[in-house]
Amino acid sequence: MFESLSEKLSGILDKLTGRGALSEEDVNAAMREVRRALLEADVALEVVRSFVDRARTKAVGAAVVKSVKPGQLVVKIVHDALIETLGGESQTIDLNAPAPVAIMLVGLQGAGKTTTAAKIAKRLAERDRRKVLMASLDVKRPAAQEQLAVLGSQVGVDTLPIIPGQDPVDIAKRAESAARLQGYDVVLLDTAGRTHIDEPLMTEMVEIRDAARPHEVLLVADALTGQDAVNLAREFNQRVGLTGIVLTRMDGDGRGGAALSMRAITGKPIKLLGVGEKMDAIEDFHPARLADRILGMGDIVSLVEKAAQSIDAAQAAKMAEKMRKGVFDLNDLSEQLAQIEKLGGMGGIMGMLPGVAKIKDQLASANLDDKFVKRQRAIISSMTPLERRNPDILKASRKKRIAAGSGVNVEQVNRLLKQHRQMADMMKMMGGAGAKRGMVGKLGQMMGMGGGMQMPTPEQIEELQKKVGGALPGGPPGAPGIPSAPPPGAFNLPPQFPGLGSSGPKLPGLGGGFNPFGGRKK
Repeated sequence: MFESLSEKLSGILDKLTGRGALSEEDVNAAMREVRRALLEADVALEVVRSFVDRARTKAVGAAVVKSVKPGQLVVKIVHDALIETLGGESQTIDLNAPAPVAIMLVGLQGAGKTTTAAKIAKRLAERDRRKVLMASLDVKRPAAQEQLAVLGSQVGVDTLPIIPGQDPVDIAKRAESAARLQGYDVVLLDTAGRTHIDEPLMTEMVEIRDAARPHEVLLVADALTGQDAVNLAREFNQRVGLTGIVLTRMDGDGRGGAALSMRAITGKPIKLLGVGEKMDAIEDFHPARLADRILGMGDIVSLVEKAAQSIDAAQAAKMAEKMRKGVFDLNDLSEQLAQIEKLGGMGGIMGMLPGVAKIKDQLASANLDDKFVKRQRAIISSMTPLERRNPDILKASRKKRIAAGSGVNVEQVNRLLKQHRQMADMMKMMGGAGAKRGMVGKLGQMMGMGGGMQMPTPEQIEELQKKVGGALPGGPPGAPGIPSAPPPGAFNLPPQFPGLGSSGPKLPGLGGGFNPFGGRKK
């Protein structure tokens, strides 16, 4: 999502940042290009006009700070205008109401309301520790109520028992009564949809709203919707009264105009994003982070948050201890690849890194896609436990068997083994048995510490102070032992410095530059 828009906007703004000074004509020309890029991304015309006028006014009249180039200032102005268009501050589902809090999901058929209901229920139950009841009010679509019951069992959330023949309003009343009597915190109402907006649909939604009195009314909309997103959001907001929007299929290849248009037209915040088919593939919407991604600045914060949720702390500590000892077998490599898949695969990680959009072609040629990770894990899975622990026993016959079992050729098996060997060598260099022979151990020995790398004693600290000549850092610049600036040439290493000079020997296994995905750089 947003790939095309991001590529166009990044290209436009890159031309500006390369110039030392900007005229009003330069800004106007850039804004024309921005306008065209937004229209091609299916952003509504009235939203585009408002966005461009706001950005142009700020860019032309902005005072340029001496330390900032005019082009960089325009990038910031466009960035701020994007955040403002997307809603400014992020907002989540509001649960500050007497229990049971009713949440009503509305939208057209096929937008993903039922799946989104299950995702939200799972999120509220696991993250917010709320007791949730789901109820399907869709009596038109065949097996819609049964579908929600199946999803409820998958995510471990209760669903309202099905009574054939009840109309949606009666089901809503029964759901609210059951939630109150059985002590539920939240009741989710999954309403019916149509292939298009019509009067019977709107009348039904209004009747359900009046009967259930929901605290939140969320419009579930497909992010792949084009210009019709404006009419959809406006009609539901005027007739039913929205409190927020949930965009689904944000992992698709659409142009992203719906996200920019709906928020600006309705004035209602986008609260959640559906980013995949799995039940945990739903995220909070952060305008600033999405603006960063649209402009190719990456989204490191979201990547770190996803890592914190996905990575097992105990497993990470175990891996860190093995690395400290310099141990790294094929089981460890498989676990590292599994962590990459949990974070959304190579594509998901790369999409959140700054500047990756500009090297898209290079990444495509390197084949660093999700299939690469799955293929690597398949090769390792085709090995016996003994072979994973001892890759050195893998000879030609074993490699042929592994290649046949994983659906690859022997060359790909050899490439994986070479990659693992280089990573294992690196672990040994950084750790080493007992942390005495590795880089960390050698650093400790150079500083006068024991090979075990325990915390230094006061005597060792005093000895270290004598070696470096003066007190250790801890006071203000200019204090004894802490020069305010290093003397000229203090950090200049001779060309023949081992491992670092142009003519000195290279570190083992790293000559020519280490590339974890394809061996050494040619």
